[in-house]
Amino acid sequence: MHDELSTLIPLATVHQLALRFRCADDAEARLVGILTVPATPGPRGVLIVTGGPQYRAGSHRQFVLLARFLAARGMAVLRFDYRGMGDSEGAPRDYRSVDADIAAALAQFFAAVPALREVVLWGLCDGATAAACHAPRDPRISGLILLNPWVRSPAGLARATLRHYYLPRLLQAGFWRKLAGGGVRLGESLSSLRQVAADTHHAQQPAEAPATLLFEALRRFRGKVLLILSGDDLGAREWTTLLADDRAWRELGSSRNWRQEEVAGANHTFSSAAARARVERLCADWIAA
Repeated sequence: MHDELSTLIPLATVHQLALRFRCADDAEARLVGILTVPATPGPRGVLIVTGGPQYRAGSHRQFVLLARFLAARGMAVLRFDYRGMGDSEGAPRDYRSVDADIAAALAQFFAAVPALREVVLWGLCDGATAAACHAPRDPRISGLILLNPWVRSPAGLARATLRHYYLPRLLQAGFWRKLAGGGVRLGESLSSLRQVAADTHHAQQPAEAPATLLFEALRRFRGKVLLILSGDDLGAREWTTLLADDRAWRELGSSRNWRQEEVAGANHTFSSAAARARVERLCADWIAA
């Protein structure tokens, strides 16, 4: 690995290169990333921001495959480990405290690929929220690709569960057959439903809540945004419920700079081959446009 890489010689095929670089907030910690580049990188690259307890490969090697797919279409891609994750040094941190990590990765990305003029940040779940929160800080970030962005709150989760789980069940004939046959523990179900209903009335979200942080970041961001939602994921339903119930979010999401897509039947990480391929095509087409 290399502490610094200032130039990259064009190769005949898509090439992967391991990078090691320092974080300004932590002189003792070095971060590790994998740069994937085509023979002739274009001016627009993609930085993959990991989410949750993941490292740079992603669930079912999602980030590896995405990077190679995009690089084959002329885009340089960098995926990296936060401090304390994967092969990077330092203490672990969550999505609210990775600004310095993202900034370090961006600095290394531009140093390694001199052709770069702008970057799209790509993130899944709380990685999407972390990417969005960083985007307004750097004018070189021209776009955001956000997959199932993390907007979790007790009230939001309760509303999504009530709307997309409990209410649809009441319309299912199988539920009523199971109830009539004694297959449903009515007391427990009613208790659970009452708790969910009560949770929908929680107080307004605090300033550090994920949805609040995300809203303020997206309100300030002037680039383009692509939202990709899973068709079979409660986190995605939290997002759609948030937009349905909040006028300010609806107005923000109605911007002509925003585009929203849903991948039918996909789980949270788009783990099926069909879902992954759909995400790859959506991303490549949107970035190229």
